Amino acid sequence: MTKILYAKDYVEKKTRDLVGKVEKLKDKPIISIIRVGEDYGSLAYLKGIKKSAEKLGVSVDVNEFKEDVSQEEILDCLKDLNQDKKVGGILVFRPLPESIDEDMISLALDPEKDIDCMNPINRAKVYSGHLDGFIPLASKAAHELLGFYGYELRGKDVVVINHSNVVGKPLAMILLSELATVTVCHVGTRDLRKHTKSADIIFTAMGRAETLDETYFKEDAVVIDIGTSKNKEGKYRGDIDEEAVMGKIGAFSPVPGGIGSITNLLLLENVINYYL
Repeated sequence: MTKILYAKDYVEKKTRDLVGKVEKLKDKPIISIIRVGEDYGSLAYLKGIKKSAEKLGVSVDVNEFKEDVSQEEILDCLKDLNQDKKVGGILVFRPLPESIDEDMISLALDPEKDIDCMNPINRAKVYSGHLDGFIPLASKAAHELLGFYGYELRGKDVVVINHSNVVGKPLAMILLSELATVTVCHVGTRDLRKHTKSADIIFTAMGRAETLDETYFKEDAVVIDIGTSKNKEGKYRGDIDEEAVMGKIGAFSPVPGGIGSITNLLLLENVINYYL
């Protein structure tokens, strides 16, 4: 029987814990967001953050700019937010317009308020194995959900299908820290099934809806699905074909209802921890 790793119980517990922390603070936590343009994905992301923040008692400060904003304006805004001691975390929505150098923005962001691990200083810490600071949210959420359900990583053969700076690479470092044997697959991988079929645990973030069916996994495999994209019917789904794998693998996290519902909480947890 296949176990579905819903995030609901994790989210409820984490929410209670964070509300308790906020209630003990002298000042109300503030997250400051920089958003450029009217991208639909960014607007949806902002809506989700506001909804989560309201439940926790966190204030959301949104700095909105038009698409033709200059890089200097963004840098000036960042400078003010960096210096504002009332602000506990800064989030810059990406992608930014081509006219803006994202590397410059990343460097200008105060590493102490870099809740999405955008500054190269924080990313370098992760890649060096220092995991006590800011970690890219999707990677951390995937690891947290697996741990919540009691799965051990030590000695397990684990495959990560993604090698990006925001998912695959930091996730691999987290897994290595727990002594898992990690294989990272990507667009250059010739035979994906060869790797996934022998793995105990698979993390996938391809962004190719319902691509992975039961032929990619062994019977007791645990799959954490981080991918989100539209399927043929135009619905947002994960990388695995949930209907095809049901009853044929050990467990999987669903999309929706899995990793996506955790990331906003972890983002806001980073903000709250600034005030502790």
